[in-house]
Amino acid sequence: MSPDTTARMPVVFVHGLWLHAESWKQWIELFRQKGYEAVGASWPGDAETTEATRKNPGALAGHGVGEIADHIARQLEAIGRKAILIGHSFGGLLVQNLLGRDLAAAAIAIDPAPIRGVLELPLSSLKSAFPVLGNPLNFNRAVPLTEKQFRFGFTNAVSEQEARELYAKYAMPAPGRPLFQAATANFNPWAATRVNTGNATRGPLLLISGTEDNTVPPVLVRSTSRRYRGSPAETESKEFAGRGHSLTIDSGWREIAEYCLSWLRGKKL
Repeated sequence: MSPDTTARMPVVFVHGLWLHAESWKQWIELFRQKGYEAVGASWPGDAETTEATRKNPGALAGHGVGEIADHIARQLEAIGRKAILIGHSFGGLLVQNLLGRDLAAAAIAIDPAPIRGVLELPLSSLKSAFPVLGNPLNFNRAVPLTEKQFRFGFTNAVSEQEARELYAKYAMPAPGRPLFQAATANFNPWAATRVNTGNATRGPLLLISGTEDNTVPPVLVRSTSRRYRGSPAETESKEFAGRGHSLTIDSGWREIAEYCLSWLRGKKL
């Protein structure tokens, strides 16, 4: 990507469950410093801040993957130009959805939630999802994580002190419906988590995983990558040793961000 193109290229960051667009603040600042027009996307029900969203969790309840993807698609349309999308966890699934619909120039999916067709079901993923899936009534609720649950699902690869700080700063309730949709996707040909992996004309895609991730272990990301083998469009993968699900918000976030910037510099967008 040439410098004059970079200066005008929009980048949209998409958060996942239990986080807010504020979780991308450091990334947005860095990408702006590098010349991109960087912003964070909202989900339906998100307030302006993490704290404000915590105070009104009911606004998040009942929203599913398709509705969230369409909500972000409308934000992309307002930009007036195809953007680069960077998403984490369920945000990683969403950016693949949008890239497959030709609504983005390129996408980076970090620890992405499994798309339809990913068959592996690691025990650690089940444990991470159990706070939601353990109660069918959570389908239409917004569900918070306890500090212990956040420690297992997000911050298992950082120190106890950092884990407490990240929970206090970032954790908020999340809609339960997307997890139920992902859990039943392979029994439903029209599942909300399906992605057009066969799109031959889409932009490039980078899939990132962390070896210590309990919520989205690398085996799920490798399986996602295999779903794209039928398309000639560019798909690459990168695995980071020793990193957990909090890799976009913890003290090692910049290593991931710099890799993403380097990857993008090699693309003609």
